Amino acid sequence: EHGIKVWEENTGCQKGKWPKDSGDSLSANHLFCLLYSSYPLLSFSSLSFHIPILVANLACSISNNEEGVKLVRMAATQIDSLCPQVINAALTLAARPQSKVAQDNMDVFKDQWEKQVRVLTEAVDDITSVDDFLSVSENHILEDVNKCVIALQEGDVDTLDRTAGAIRGRAARVIHIINAEMENYEAGVYTEKVLEATKLLSETVMPRFAEQVEVAIEALSANVPQPFEENEFIDASRLVYDGVRDIRKAVLMIRTPEELEDDSDFEQEDYDVRSRTSVQTEDDQLIAGQSARAIMAQLPQEEKAKIAEQVEIFHQEKSKLDAEVAKWDDSGNDIIVLAKQMCMIMMEMTDFTRGKGPLKNTSDVINAAKKIAEAGSRMDKLARAVADQCPDSACKQDLLAYLQRIALYCHQLNICSKVKAEVQNLGGELIVSGLDSATSLIQAAKNLMNAVVLTVKASYVASTKYQKVYGTAAVNSPVVSWKMKAPEKKPLVKREKPEEFQTRVRRGSQKKHISPVQALSEFKAMDSF
Repeated sequence: EHGIKVWEENTGCQKGKWPKDSGDSLSANHLFCLLYSSYPLLSFSSLSFHIPILVANLACSISNNEEGVKLVRMAATQIDSLCPQVINAALTLAARPQSKVAQDNMDVFKDQWEKQVRVLTEAVDDITSVDDFLSVSENHILEDVNKCVIALQEGDVDTLDRTAGAIRGRAARVIHIINAEMENYEAGVYTEKVLEATKLLSETVMPRFAEQVEVAIEALSANVPQPFEENEFIDASRLVYDGVRDIRKAVLMIRTPEELEDDSDFEQEDYDVRSRTSVQTEDDQLIAGQSARAIMAQLPQEEKAKIAEQVEIFHQEKSKLDAEVAKWDDSGNDIIVLAKQMCMIMMEMTDFTRGKGPLKNTSDVINAAKKIAEAGSRMDKLARAVADQCPDSACKQDLLAYLQRIALYCHQLNICSKVKAEVQNLGGELIVSGLDSATSLIQAAKNLMNAVVLTVKASYVASTKYQKVYGTAAVNSPVVSWKMKAPEKKPLVKREKPEEFQTRVRRGSQKKHISPVQALSEFKAMDSF
């Protein structure tokens, strides 16, 4: 209770805003994430000693990781026992500020305190959900951004400086946690996307935000208020929120739909976070009278070349699918029909990234992704019915594994379908960019194409396994019919044009014409033999 009171005093949070049912796991989870994301545990001078203990206890109450909970409680106990010693060292130094012995004593306890808090921080990180941490961090940064803007408009330098520092601390905490989390994954498209988002936030967005904060504080702190660009500060603040949100979206890219069900605010935009110097093609929005497809066609040549490389790899996967479905008659085989439909839609989506095809805007691409997801669900239902009839466990497991890939890649394609071309006005020159979103879309389509090819093959193998083991009489009603596609009809005798016929007759007569002398010599040779 004392720790909660200290936290309320430090944060200004009113008691009525707390979850009413303190015994509810969701309430405990909310409270823990609030504390954990608001204040990094390494804070030494600005935070009460009770806050790390409170955070640790809340983390243990919502975690089912027994080993991790033991480590957290052990680290919290060590900090609890160290607290009075640190306080006594600080009081001694305050009473004798000129004493070198007191200063050295304080340094020793300070180093020990920081070491133990680092241990506690790492232990809490191990039992904390990254998704919850990012969700609450995003909300807190949004609140702090609004506080910064209000403080700027009211000329409150102290609140502006303190809130801006909190934003920098939260952003640094997010970057540290996510970079550490990505070390647990193998390098690939997913990790690259996440690390790009963290790099953009740390190297581009945060330096600009710090610069604007410094300019604003200097202007407001001057004896005579100095004019400064308020819109620049607002843009820099909102870009911080935008950067954290982009990190969260990148992290959630590989989550399943079930894992995202409780994340109801993921698709909601709290406010427009776009910069005043940029315009993005969302839904049916036009830029200078041009569609998103036309904007994609204006990408720089370097980006077009990289997109072309990805499209070439996609076409290789498409050729494999074409070769596979070309073998079968699609009448009575809905799996082949669905595979062809998905292939056609994915071709349209990749054409959009090159500024071609029937899809004009981002909303068209999103609708196309939804159609692919619907076709994938129907294919999943059919293929699972085939798997249920397959007696071979190995073939059945392979088919089910490929179906899981289709569900995953359909979800990724749905996320990547929000492809955007961004137009920035830099020095009066319009610069179009959209490489990252385009390549992500193409790679997701390529992966889905490969999963469809493997599913078609596995479905055929599972169907034939059933017929070989039990015979066709044991099958009440086959799910799909696998029949080889009949070759194209051709006439038994090729009808030739009259002019070709005459020409060929003359050539034939010339070839078969043998002089009598030659025939006679051959006859004699045969006779002599």
